[in-house]
Amino acid sequence: MLDDDVYDKILRAGKIASKVRKYAAEKVKPGIRVYDFCEDVERKIYEEGGKPAFPCNISINNVAAHYTPYIGDESVIPDESVVKIDVGVHIDGYIADTAVTVSFNPKYDDLLLAVETALERAIEIIKPDIGVSKIGEIIERAIRSYGYKPIRNLSGHSIERYNLHSGVSIPNVRDVFSVSKITSEHIYAIEPFGTNGVGYVVEGKNVYIYSFVKEKRVKDELDRVILEDIKKKYDGLPFAERWLRNIIPERNRLLEVLKRLVKTKILHAYPVLLEAAGGVVAQFEHTVLVLEKEVIVTTL
Repeated sequence: MLDDDVYDKILRAGKIASKVRKYAAEKVKPGIRVYDFCEDVERKIYEEGGKPAFPCNISINNVAAHYTPYIGDESVIPDESVVKIDVGVHIDGYIADTAVTVSFNPKYDDLLLAVETALERAIEIIKPDIGVSKIGEIIERAIRSYGYKPIRNLSGHSIERYNLHSGVSIPNVRDVFSVSKITSEHIYAIEPFGTNGVGYVVEGKNVYIYSFVKEKRVKDELDRVILEDIKKKYDGLPFAERWLRNIIPERNRLLEVLKRLVKTKILHAYPVLLEAAGGVVAQFEHTVLVLEKEVIVTTL
């Protein structure tokens, strides 16, 4: 059984994530700088007593995931855009992961409804011992019933302490090859993505998010300074390039360090993910704590 302290931290992280997601959904507007928006959302997490479990993701239109502002990013939220906001919060490593899509173009309202409905249906059936493929089947059926496609190579995931993607994937389509089942006393993020495109994502060329993977000897002094800061502050969780700006304000110089650390497999890079045909993508996400006799949606 989960002890009371752990249980409390899981629920607190969820409550903060829920509050921040709602705050972000109200704040987002066409014309605002994405840099200012994400910095504000992350500041709100700290104000509420949590820490970011990963950088605020703001993925617009055909961008599906892993976009967070970079140093010097002057981009603004376009008119008539579809904006996905993905927020992660942790309390002492216990994580809540939640996302919402806001549309400024009514022609995509049905797409949002399809994906939000898929999330609701998945939450209705999740319980101990259910196969993850069954959850994926329910998600796929809901999204397709509105005439859209689920994104088949994005998925929900199990969560452990200081480990955002801890091994079990919850597909957004029926996966006959997956034998994984939901187990009690575990945390899962259910994360449907839907699109009017072809239904899968490809990696873009840009990377703005990284995580520490493995300890290795580092020769360059600047690399060592950056690496020590990363290990000390982020506990293996994903971090943004811009979070390191106080150490190396010059972006090109910082990117040289990060590329070296990725090349030596000390850091993992998360490329921006794009819908393969340029389709518009919607995303909704909640975190659930699955217990033997109940399922708690921590991020409602």
